[in-house]
Amino acid sequence: MIKEFKEFAMRGNVIDLAIGVVIGSAFGKIVSSLVDDIITPAILTPALKAANLADLSKLVIPGTAIKYGSFISTLISFVIVAFALFLIIKAINIAKKKQENLPQAQETISSTDKLLTEIRDALNK
Repeated sequence: MIKEFKEFAMRGNVIDLAIGVVIGSAFGKIVSSLVDDIITPAILTPALKAANLADLSKLVIPGTAIKYGSFISTLISFVIVAFALFLIIKAINIAKKKQENLPQAQETISSTDKLLTEIRDALNK
């Protein structure tokens, strides 16, 4: 059982997935910082000043524990991640399309190869 687990864990797909998760986690932190430290202050500063708040996460529905400010911040983060993934997938699709549209190199047979092929076919007969 340990041998099977080791084989499973060392497969390329599992390692690729682990790398993807780690990179995704780091990307998530970058996006969170972008939203919390740059976008939210730039876009929502007037609204926060009007509400006498310094932090978006402090926006709550009075008398409840519902933090709609944190939800707005998370929603902005999601939109940014989704848009970034959209751009990446779009770029990959464009690259694939360009690769498919490239003219395929035609195999050119040299005169020597052609002669050898004829000799081989004659010997087979």
